[in-house]
Amino acid sequence: MADFMKILQQAQQMQGRLQQIQDELAKQSVSGSAGGGMVTVDADGKGQVRRIKIDPGVVNPADVEMLEDLVLVAVTEAQKKAAALAQDEMGKLTGGLDLPFKLPF
Repeated sequence: MADFMKILQQAQQMQGRLQQIQDELAKQSVSGSAGGGMVTVDADGKGQVRRIKIDPGVVNPADVEMLEDLVLVAVTEAQKKAAALAQDEMGKLTGGLDLPFKLPF
């Protein structure tokens, strides 16, 4: 029974550390850009977009599709960077173990 209590205690510690990592990720920032920096997206470490900056020079009413594509590329890049940051932080928690399931963020 002592082994079970030890496992339960370790699970609770890991859960607390997971919450701490999630809180830390929410405070961190990553950026993605497209069009040579004409469109920049800032997101937190969890991938939530916080700001989009668009250079006025890229705004062309005759070519809205290009602007849409640039925004999409910048958002995708920021989210990929956030996912990599989260993976790095989770690697610290799991000791570099490759878990067979996806964590909840």
